Amino acid sequence: MFYDVFDTVTQVIAYCDNEEEFTAQMDALHADLVEYNQLYDIYNDYDGLTNIKTINDNAGTAPVTVDDKILGMLELAQTMYDTTGGKLNIALGSVLNIWHNYREAALADDNDSNNQLPTQEELDAAAQHCDIANLIIDEDTKTVYLADPAMSLDVGSVGKGYAVEQAAQAAEARGLTSALISVGGNLRAIGTKPDGSQWVGGVENPWNSSEVYTNGSSTVAAVKMSDLSLVTSGDYQRYYVVDGVRYHHLIDPATLWPAAYFDGVSVLAPDSGVADCLTTGLFCLPLEEGKQLVESLDGVEALWCTTDGEVVTSSGWSEHTN
Repeated sequence: MFYDVFDTVTQVIAYCDNEEEFTAQMDALHADLVEYNQLYDIYNDYDGLTNIKTINDNAGTAPVTVDDKILGMLELAQTMYDTTGGKLNIALGSVLNIWHNYREAALADDNDSNNQLPTQEELDAAAQHCDIANLIIDEDTKTVYLADPAMSLDVGSVGKGYAVEQAAQAAEARGLTSALISVGGNLRAIGTKPDGSQWVGGVENPWNSSEVYTNGSSTVAAVKMSDLSLVTSGDYQRYYVVDGVRYHHLIDPATLWPAAYFDGVSVLAPDSGVADCLTTGLFCLPLEEGKQLVESLDGVEALWCTTDGEVVTSSGWSEHTN
């Protein structure tokens, strides 16, 4: 277990031939996640490292040469923007930053009655600077340029999932054959357990959630997983309260306010980065539209926890539960 990446708890269960091999694998996996965490950071600079914050700082000024680990993640985000009809938009940074600042101010103040909401005018002004077409990626020179000086990237909806997927693939390349990696709401299973049984991932109950996932955590579904990812987005993970109403961090690009369709959305897919993008996208789509999208994608299943307490699943979800 470690606590120093992606602002959440990471838990890894793995089988190795001996403790020495286990320790080496875990150290390498941890080092990979630390690197991705720094590369995708939008708030902090790191000596000698070009990250997402560097790209944002140079918006409208100059293209920035970046690592392949940033390029690959941004390209996935561009693709998933199209797949989700713009519901997953990493160019929404200027809007998300407003919500972030209001949430941080609320969490820093013990008195909920002081908590404030942004104004529609404030959000609308920021939304003028969220066009993903202004994210210019040059494959040949490995540069990224934001053509709008007031634009900023926020990769919170893709960075963690992409990092988990890449770190898992790297661990497999180092010889790890049996593991379950959990980084916050992102689960990624490598292989099976030594006895051939599949890993089991739980979908946390959004109506009765806890900060740390334990065997006693309340779940709405258990999923059998082998070389699969299970990613959950929920309104119970990051939020603040104004006048008794919970305002969470999953913002609908159409309204610029927290998406109001669901309390939780989980996606099962072979790739953790794709699953991460889809949970955010589906969280901001009405149920029927979301179902259509999931059914159109190969190897992808989803579970929705609606705001009226219903659990709805895609057609192939049950194949992973029996």
